[in-house]
Amino acid sequence: MTYAIIGTGNVGTALARQFARAGIDVAIANRQGPDSIQPLVDELGAHVTATTLQAALDADVILLAIPFVAVEELAKTRADWAGKIVIDATNAYGVSPQVMAGRLSSDIVAKAVSGANVVKTFNQLPAALLARDPAQDGGRRVIFVAGNDETATTSVKDLASRLGFSAIVVGRIDEGGRLLHIPGPLVLHNLVEFPLKSAS
Repeated sequence: MTYAIIGTGNVGTALARQFARAGIDVAIANRQGPDSIQPLVDELGAHVTATTLQAALDADVILLAIPFVAVEELAKTRADWAGKIVIDATNAYGVSPQVMAGRLSSDIVAKAVSGANVVKTFNQLPAALLARDPAQDGGRRVIFVAGNDETATTSVKDLASRLGFSAIVVGRIDEGGRLLHIPGPLVLHNLVEFPLKSAS
């Protein structure tokens, strides 16, 4: 399984730090090209590599860490999204109700990357918190996961767990996934899961 992060803003950089911390290889790309990302790559080490946008879109799992309003334009740069897992880490901040037309933001993403399996996650925490070590006070920071395809959702849940998070699946995007969209009740909460203590 190959991974790529699209976007080098606060969220993309935070996710890259988690991959580096966990020792999982990931490519990272933006519109400006690999040279603009090299300082971050030099900082994070060998598990994070800068690449072109087109090369990043060839990965098996693509993490969208770009502004929500940029997703449809990005989607046009790849002709065939079939078989891809697209992690939607975007939030539709400031988008008018007329544009949303009653739709969830992930539904709009899914339409743009038609053929891909879209999984909603990594959008719930502020970027500064997302970048921190997921281990906290003896527990693990919670990340919620929603997706319509069970295999893709499980794959992303497993990735989040490997990154050190406590990954909790909340169901399909149109069900529990509604809680992850702005202004859903699971957004912007720093929740930590602690291991159960055995009775003695």
